[in-house]
Amino acid sequence: MTATTVRTSPISTLFPGHFALVMATGIIAVAATQQKVTWLAEVLYAIAAVAYVVLLALTVIRVAFFNRAFAADLTSHSKGFAFLTTVAATNVLGSASVAVHGWRDLAWVLWWASLALWAVLLYSTLIAVVLRGDKPGLGAGINGTWFLLTVSTESIAVLGALVLPKHPSDLLAFTCLSMFLLGIVLYLIVMTMVFLRWTFQELEPTEADPPAWIAAGSVAITVLAGSNLLGSAAVSPRLTRLAPVLEGFVTLAWATATFWFPLMIAIGVWRHLVRRMPIRYHPSYWALVFPLGMYAAATFKMNAILHVGLGNWLPRSMTCIALIAWAATFAGFVHVASTSVLTHRRGSDS
Repeated sequence: MTATTVRTSPISTLFPGHFALVMATGIIAVAATQQKVTWLAEVLYAIAAVAYVVLLALTVIRVAFFNRAFAADLTSHSKGFAFLTTVAATNVLGSASVAVHGWRDLAWVLWWASLALWAVLLYSTLIAVVLRGDKPGLGAGINGTWFLLTVSTESIAVLGALVLPKHPSDLLAFTCLSMFLLGIVLYLIVMTMVFLRWTFQELEPTEADPPAWIAAGSVAITVLAGSNLLGSAAVSPRLTRLAPVLEGFVTLAWATATFWFPLMIAIGVWRHLVRRMPIRYHPSYWALVFPLGMYAAATFKMNAILHVGLGNWLPRSMTCIALIAWAATFAGFVHVASTSVLTHRRGSDS
């Protein structure tokens, strides 16, 4: 493999957050199942599964043949935590496997894989950004992908709680509970830094990118994690004892997620209508779709577990909005992919 190939191969510069496509598609498949739109859930699940396998293969190739570029991204302040989409995608696909097809054995395998990925990817980036000497400023170094610290951690609790009834274990329940609480702590840390950045330093439209929406998505997945834990409390005395505490955290997380949506919309309007940033497809836009689908699925599950009287209108409406956003983003993905293939072929022919 020549140096020219390394420089020009798209695999060498593969965006770390590509797995957000799987996250967004998988969670909307779960939401579609909740709304009893079975055919749609099955189609979305198939797309998510294929995308996961393809992206995993590309990542393995990148690690094997473009390890320097991979390591540079993994240890970067701005890109490193985007790799945690791999963890979240693994658990979202596992959750969709249970919701859409009832495949709990596959979900169990994916859950264990996500634990290993979480430990390797999270600490590789975290240790690097803490110990490196040439650190960027807060404005250049932090972005919405840092919320993936919470999303990836909570995703372990989400899937673990789903498989807990088939694998009843106090250790598993304790692990899921620990991840649920750790995710909340990580959210508070990251949200404090991001909020300071948003409110006390000038915000450029190029900085307010779609991953900022994960501010809402990270607490929405916390709602789903807590609701799943409450749903499995019957098989765990530990969870039964802590049910009132879990309900309090679920309510807090749902209120926080709901609180952030108007600000996220305002940032989008300011970015694209006021500052006239063109809307062009980028894999980071899946980070906008994911919170919409997660909020729909989490609200449905919370309402079913806590009986808060919201009805189905909010989850159904959010599922429709998420599906529209997904279709628009997927159309952009297909257009960019087909254009890239045609350009590559023309270059090869010439």
